[in-house]
Amino acid sequence: MNLTEAIILTIITSSTPFVLAAIGELVVERSGVLNLGVEGMMIMGTICGFATAYMTDSAILGFLAAILAGMAFSSLFALMTLGLAANQVASGLALTILGLGLSDLIGTGFVGLNRPKVPSLYIPGLTDIRVIGPIFFGQDALVYLSIALVAGVWWFLYRSRGGLVLRAVGENHASAHALGYPVRLIRFGAVLFGGGCAGLAGAYLSLADTPFWGTGMTAGRGWIALALVVFASWRPWRLLVGAYFFGAIWIGNLHMQALSGSLPHWLVWPPQFWTALPYLATVVVLVMISAGKGRAGGAPASLGTAFVPDR
Repeated sequence: MNLTEAIILTIITSSTPFVLAAIGELVVERSGVLNLGVEGMMIMGTICGFATAYMTDSAILGFLAAILAGMAFSSLFALMTLGLAANQVASGLALTILGLGLSDLIGTGFVGLNRPKVPSLYIPGLTDIRVIGPIFFGQDALVYLSIALVAGVWWFLYRSRGGLVLRAVGENHASAHALGYPVRLIRFGAVLFGGGCAGLAGAYLSLADTPFWGTGMTAGRGWIALALVVFASWRPWRLLVGAYFFGAIWIGNLHMQALSGSLPHWLVWPPQFWTALPYLATVVVLVMISAGKGRAGGAPASLGTAFVPDR
């Protein structure tokens, strides 16, 4: 395996959690709800997935446990914001803080433990093709699932009646309620879907990317996933491209640090700069989008607003 192939493979692996978490949040925001608790749901998926897989020796059960953990956390957020009309921003931030603290508590006994990575697929004849074989036919199942999930969400939003209703709720929940659509139920389903995707993204980190548990393992990926939704203008295929772009920046800083000894002097920067580069790129992209558009193209009109039906 040459260096270029190795870099591409690591970019795909590092981008998959962004794809999974961001596509779930895209559906949530399309319904008119803003959930800032993605980081908290991801970190809970990371520890619950690893702990379950380690104790049962089953990666499948680990992924299922992570999905359930993400959905449980998202249902708590839905109870607060949809049931009690609490502020969505404050509730999302509280969810993240709770997730970070609770994951440390649950993961105390699992620090330093590791287990085998989720195996990559091997298709005789195809995976053996030089360069393109491992890239296109030698990934683990979650990579292909993430791409299929993006395609499925695109089809649901733009080619199905359910997706049309979901977007209508996000654009104008009062009108959707007047037409008889169960706004709260639709938003609750969207929030659960987003939580499940965030939990799955977290489990990918501890079961496929780096198969161990460590405190703060998500390292801000949930916040980048939130930014990705805005970066993609709430469109699934743009989100996929953006996730791989940010994944390349994320993994690129590691390679730049490793190659610092052989780089020209004007490219040799302190390691802290390369570590901060993914977050710096996130801020720059969001500023550019905000400067170029008033209401970032495609943002649901009722995003972040509470729904209180007329009585």
